[in-house]
Amino acid sequence: MTATENSTLVPTEHTDPINAEILAVSEDQIKGFHKHPFQFVAEKSGLPLETVLERVRAMLGAGVIRRVRQTLLANKLADGGLVAWKMPSVDKLDAAFDFMFKEDPFSGHVVLRSTDREVSGSDFKLWTTVKVPQGKEISEHCDALKRLVGAEEYIIMQPKGIFALGVGHVRRKTMEIGSKADEPAEMITPDIVDLTQEEWDVLIAMKRDFKPEEIVPEIWAARAKEAGVSLDRFCEVARGFETKGILGRFSTFLEHVKPSQTGVRVTRFNALFHWRVEEGMQARAGSEVGRHDIMTHAYWREGGPRFANANIMGVVHGTDKQRVLEHKAAIDRHLESIGIPVLYTNVFWGGRSEIKPSEISPKVYAEWHAKWAGKANVI
Repeated sequence: MTATENSTLVPTEHTDPINAEILAVSEDQIKGFHKHPFQFVAEKSGLPLETVLERVRAMLGAGVIRRVRQTLLANKLADGGLVAWKMPSVDKLDAAFDFMFKEDPFSGHVVLRSTDREVSGSDFKLWTTVKVPQGKEISEHCDALKRLVGAEEYIIMQPKGIFALGVGHVRRKTMEIGSKADEPAEMITPDIVDLTQEEWDVLIAMKRDFKPEEIVPEIWAARAKEAGVSLDRFCEVARGFETKGILGRFSTFLEHVKPSQTGVRVTRFNALFHWRVEEGMQARAGSEVGRHDIMTHAYWREGGPRFANANIMGVVHGTDKQRVLEHKAAIDRHLESIGIPVLYTNVFWGGRSEIKPSEISPKVYAEWHAKWAGKANVI
């Protein structure tokens, strides 16, 4: 039976009670490396392993889960940044979106954003994340993209500190306003790490998305063979990545932008929050924002004068716009209550959106730039 055939027999919506139990764990609770990640989900959800495997296969086959993969802290493997683009027209905006998503392997998240009011930076409507291989400059790649899509301007905002990186849309749906961890979030710094050839071999095999037929109890066995090492050695190297601080979590990523085949949406609103706090307070403010459970991402990024010198940024997803704003208001109040004045704040709402893992291969980078060298205004 194919994964598609199976998905027609097994409930695949994220709202199904059993699927919701699985996703509450599998979205963002499998931290670091696990030799048997789905056994972990089974234990935490109280469900049989075969049920977990069957449901994940079916949801992946139906497109409810868009990818299953081991996430990496790619900022420790390659230089990356959030890039805002100013395009000369709406037509160019949509065409540039398509180019970034379809033609540029180094652009990850590609999002069109708008604001509820005209503020500093509201004319930058295309937002992407960009990563480049070690030794390359993000500006070099963005200069090429600017030439190719005819952008008027771009602003690169590289992370100085990372406070939250997760998903967990299912468990966040009913999260209490202002819910937060007992302690401030720890700041991760994006220091580049060096890897041996064996480590790169394991990493490249590890990071690729899993297909439905690969969702099996010994999920890493085939990847170890691909990397040319034993399963035990594969796991040993992978655990070493935790020491190096380059592993995120094993995760089932829901398709949270598009509706499912039956029209069910995981989330409707994607909000990028900007705050400006006093100089010298960025690390503390980021830790306080990042401790709030609703935040899927939280960073210290310097937006510069084009974005009112915002220096703390984060993302929240939700199905109700007012509730998203209530979560933000709770964070604002918390910052003020602990002596961190909010000097400026704004919300950039996400519209059209696509997400793919960013490439970090030097070989692919060289081939891409050779392909597009000397070309301009290709959209």
